[in-house]
Amino acid sequence: MTQNGQKLQEIPELTEVEREHARALLRQLWRRGTEFLGVPYAILGGAMSWLSERHLVSAISNAGGFGVIACGAMEPHALAQEIAATRLLTYRPFGVNLITMHPQLQDLVNVCLEAEIGHIVLAGGVPSSAVIQRIKEAGAKVIAFVPTLALAKRLVQIGVDALVIEGSEAGGHVGAVSLTVLAQEILPFMREVPVFVAGGLVRGDALVSYLEQGASGGQFGTLFAASTESIAHENFKRAFIRASARDAEVSVQLDERFPVAPVRALKNAGSRRFLTHQAEVIQRFQAEELTRKEAQLEIEHFWAGALRRAAIEGDVENGSVMAGQSVGMVEAIQPVRHIITNLVEQAVTRLACQQRHYVADKVFDKVT
Repeated sequence: MTQNGQKLQEIPELTEVEREHARALLRQLWRRGTEFLGVPYAILGGAMSWLSERHLVSAISNAGGFGVIACGAMEPHALAQEIAATRLLTYRPFGVNLITMHPQLQDLVNVCLEAEIGHIVLAGGVPSSAVIQRIKEAGAKVIAFVPTLALAKRLVQIGVDALVIEGSEAGGHVGAVSLTVLAQEILPFMREVPVFVAGGLVRGDALVSYLEQGASGGQFGTLFAASTESIAHENFKRAFIRASARDAEVSVQLDERFPVAPVRALKNAGSRRFLTHQAEVIQRFQAEELTRKEAQLEIEHFWAGALRRAAIEGDVENGSVMAGQSVGMVEAIQPVRHIITNLVEQAVTRLACQQRHYVADKVFDKVT
């Protein structure tokens, strides 16, 4: 095997000494994240509606990561039950993700605080300072998603304890900017609080590159959605195994007068029919058969219940199969513990190889 006309030598297998040194380096790189979360590995589970419930969350936490319950549209009593059920399955730390636009947000916050949840993730909008202070006064930590450096600085000023920057490669509701760009925009200039990266992550060696830029850990969603412990329907998981990165597309908006929330999911019959549905609704609006508000509601209601149809009921042709672009690298349905072990070992191998090359270069420089 050659590269640039030169024969490549196979890298000898890493020694245990090299691996131990790399493990120590990894602990150092993500120490801020592990100490903040209170877990061995700064690996967060993405909060995925319907899927990030007691079984998956506890499996992630039990394997040394940090599971996060997706509250979604749950009522307060349902969230309280989910937290209690998760506690029966793990004694390790886990968090709860709350949607800031939920009409009962204050009640949901109270449920978390009464259950002594240590970390509350606020997503789906910019959290108010009042909500942040309410959580902090009760002794819990606040984690928030940010799409820009300006918003990151603003939220830190009003008390947010940690941030997540999520690239457009992610599954589900996404922003417009890739993680590679967000990392360059935010990581060098945000040192006040831990920053976790998300979007398109599926390998531990890829995470290392962000840790070296200043990230405190990473969030993984698509990888865990197809795990053994995930309650997703087998059809949903198999769709992940079959898919390529290019199959995970962002929903298309046909008319700027009728905004469509950008959602990344696998293209299927439903996503193709959504385009036809939009065109028909717009035509009816132009024919004055519908008011603008009625047309917007008809477009928005198309996907009502679509995620549950796909993830829980298994209708992967007509439901919304939300997945990140990393889905193309999901090759098997594996237990969560195996997934996390692989992520850590990939990171360790990357760091060990880097250290070996560094030492070899130093020796070469000294000899020459």
